[in-house]
Amino acid sequence: MTRRAATLLLAATVALAAESVPKFEQLRTALPQPILDSKPNWIAAYWKAWEFASRNFHEPSSGSGFPSRFIDAAFSDNIYFWDTAFMTMFCNIAGKLVPGIESLDNFYAKQHPDGEIAREIVRATGEDYFKWVNTERRPFFSRWGWDGFGPKMKVLGPDDPVQYVGRKAPARLPDLTLDNLNHPIAAWAEVESYRYTGDRERLARVFAPLAKYYDFLREHLRQGNGLYLTDWASMDDSPRNIYLKGGGTGVDISSEMVLFANHMAEMALVLNRPALAKKYRADAADVAARINHLMWNPEKRFYVDLKLQGEQAPVKTIAGFWPLLARVASKDRAKALVDHLNNPKTFGSPHRVPTCAADEPSYRAGVYWQGAVWAPTNTMVLRGLEAFGEHALARKIALEHIEAVGATLEETGTIWENYSPDRPAPGRPARKNFVGWSGIGPILYLLEYGIGLKPDAPRNRLEWRIADVSRMGCLRYRFNGHIVDLVAEAGVVRVESDGPFELKVNAITVQIKTGKQEFPLVR
Repeated sequence: MTRRAATLLLAATVALAAESVPKFEQLRTALPQPILDSKPNWIAAYWKAWEFASRNFHEPSSGSGFPSRFIDAAFSDNIYFWDTAFMTMFCNIAGKLVPGIESLDNFYAKQHPDGEIAREIVRATGEDYFKWVNTERRPFFSRWGWDGFGPKMKVLGPDDPVQYVGRKAPARLPDLTLDNLNHPIAAWAEVESYRYTGDRERLARVFAPLAKYYDFLREHLRQGNGLYLTDWASMDDSPRNIYLKGGGTGVDISSEMVLFANHMAEMALVLNRPALAKKYRADAADVAARINHLMWNPEKRFYVDLKLQGEQAPVKTIAGFWPLLARVASKDRAKALVDHLNNPKTFGSPHRVPTCAADEPSYRAGVYWQGAVWAPTNTMVLRGLEAFGEHALARKIALEHIEAVGATLEETGTIWENYSPDRPAPGRPARKNFVGWSGIGPILYLLEYGIGLKPDAPRNRLEWRIADVSRMGCLRYRFNGHIVDLVAEAGVVRVESDGPFELKVNAITVQIKTGKQEFPLVR
């Protein structure tokens, strides 16, 4: 099968017509309207984030082969796979008003016949970004190596080969380089979207390309120790990169593959494919056991990467929290990770969570992946904490982030790519007007943690944890096809809905009917 034939196959199954992308002026009166009287700066950041995001909605260019309108990363003229996956998470809030989860269809449509999906694709042409294409038809290699992204790197090179230890190299030559194959989190994004939409038909459409992608990564990125290798492109200038040189295995990519397998199992069960679910669960359990056996450092009480020959890397980075989200950690090890989040000497900064531990010699507060705070990695930490029942800490960290974004917006007039862990300020370097994944904080965190709304569309259920005493709620809230007004003030909850659903407010569960109703607020 040719690449073009594979593209057309998926494009035909998706069959999404390119609609005109909305402008902010059109969206303003249709988007969910959060209410939180005690935090006007958070509300201002919410609307500013949508204003910036609307500048990055696009229709497919003629000849690009993209089947769907999309949101891009606000970074360059290319689209990025893992950036897009995170951006869909705040776009879920808006339902079908904005291009959200369908943005991933453009990546599925460009899947190679062997399952590869490029992390970076040229927006105008739909072609894989040339720097990360294996034009030489060489065995698997990293174009920029493992020394980290920075001004001293060559434009192209050094073309470092991947070395496999304890297994034979894959027989098939990949179309892409290792630089182009990092952070396989699309299945996570699909499950997050499903929680808002309950769209089983979408899961059925995307299951096949995700399964092919998973199989390719398992074939090419799995080292002889059963864990997964990565390079600079997972975290551009992280101090951990040099320890991965040649084919070392990352605790982030390894945990992400566990997460990937478990989400494939979850989707398989929704699609009534229990045998496939069992296969993915077994694969996840195998890799999880290897992570726990090889990557846990008992002295540091933390998960670390492995060098090529299997020695543990000495540096603690935010990659070590991925085992929470993947449910790899035991309860005791999860508690140790929580302790790090509360320890100002490691990851417990005033604005959590920095990308490197503060007690590492290579830590540089606020500097990119050496010590800045990023919305995507914070989202990973928050969802990981929730997986272990640490809801109070997750909310506290989320509110720290919203406060930092809101205060920095007041000071600088914009939203930034990353932030300082020590004070309300942008990181260094950091792009401004970045929405982009930085929209996660002022949009998703505000609705889910600041106001406390958590949807469960497959069960037609909404949970509302009310912790603030001021007037709060959301008008035009969207989930499972519903549009709902929710307001809590003066000890009363008022709801108006266009359809029935179950609402849990703190400890009380109410069956909401079509129309208006109100009931006492029990804290």
